[in-house]
Amino acid sequence: MTYFAGKRVLITGGLGFIGSHLARRLVDEGAHVTLVDSLIPEYGGNLFNVSEFADKVQTNISDVRDEHGLRFLIKDKDLLFNLAGQTGHMDSMADPETDLEINCRAQLAILETCRKSNPDIKIVFASTRQIYGRPEYLPVDEKHLVRPVDVNGINKAAGEAYHILYNNVYGIRACALRLTNTYGPHMRVVDARQTFLGIWVRKLIQNEPFEVWEGAQLRDFTYVDDAVQAFMTAAEDDAANGRIFNLGGLEIISLHDLAKLLVKVNGGGTFETRSFPQDRKRIDIGDYYADFSAIREATGWQPKVPLEVGLARTLEFYREHLDRYV
Repeated sequence: MTYFAGKRVLITGGLGFIGSHLARRLVDEGAHVTLVDSLIPEYGGNLFNVSEFADKVQTNISDVRDEHGLRFLIKDKDLLFNLAGQTGHMDSMADPETDLEINCRAQLAILETCRKSNPDIKIVFASTRQIYGRPEYLPVDEKHLVRPVDVNGINKAAGEAYHILYNNVYGIRACALRLTNTYGPHMRVVDARQTFLGIWVRKLIQNEPFEVWEGAQLRDFTYVDDAVQAFMTAAEDDAANGRIFNLGGLEIISLHDLAKLLVKVNGGGTFETRSFPQDRKRIDIGDYYADFSAIREATGWQPKVPLEVGLARTLEFYREHLDRYV
C-alpha cells in the first residue's frame, strides 16, 4: 500500500502535459483520480494523453473559471494538484485579461472553494521559474527576488502567493513548485506556449531545420517523470506545507549545446542560429538555472533522468505519435 492508494485526487489541467503523466502514476498507485481540463486548444490538453488509461479516471471537461463546477468537484477530495494555467508568455502580453482570469482570479476562487467546502484538502500548485525575471545571481534559490518580466509571471506569482497565504492563515495545506523547462512526452510541440524545445523536436522529426535564438543562454531542464515525482513527494510530505520550492535538472547547458545534443540524439538534423525577435527579446530572462537544494533537504526529492536520456525518450515518443500533437 502506498500513500496514494485509495486517495481521492483532483488534477486541474489533467489532460495536459504534466497532469496526464501525474494521473498515470496516481492510477498505478491506486488513487481515485478525477481530471479537469478545458481542452482550450492553445493550453495543451489532449485526450490522447490519457487514452491508455481513460477507463481508470473520471474526466470532466470544464474550466477552472467555473466556480460552481469546481465546488462540486473539490468537496470530497483528499488531494488537489493544481496544474491548470495559461502558460504562453507572449499570449499573456497580447491578452492580459485572460491570463489574469486563469492564473490569478481563478486560483483565488479555487482556494475560497476549498476554504468553504473542503478545508482538509492538500494542494500542490504548479508555479514557474519565470516569476524570478532576469536573475541577479546563479543558481537561483527561493530567496531571490520575484521580479516578473511579463504578465504571465505577475499572475503566476499572485496565484502562488494566494496558496501560501491560505496555508498560513486558514490552515489549508498547500505548497508551490516552481517548474523550470519541463520536457518529455505529451509536451506541446505545435508552438512554444509550453517550451521552445517542443518546436525543436517537431522540426527534427519533420526533417526541417529549427531555430536557436542567440544560443549562449544557460538553462536547466526537468524531465517530466522527475517533475511528477516532485509533485507526489510534495503531496505526501507535510514538510512541504506552506513552502515554495524550485525544481531543476541534473545538467546546466547552453541552448547552442542543447541543440547540438538534440541533433546528436536524433541521429541527424540541422539548426540555424539567429538573433532574438524583438518582441521576444523584451521578455527574455537571459541565463537561468535553479538551486533546488531546498526541496532536496525538505523531502529528499532530486532529479534522476539525465538530459540525453530524456531527450531520447522524447524523440522516440514523437516519432511514433507526432500526428496526435500537430
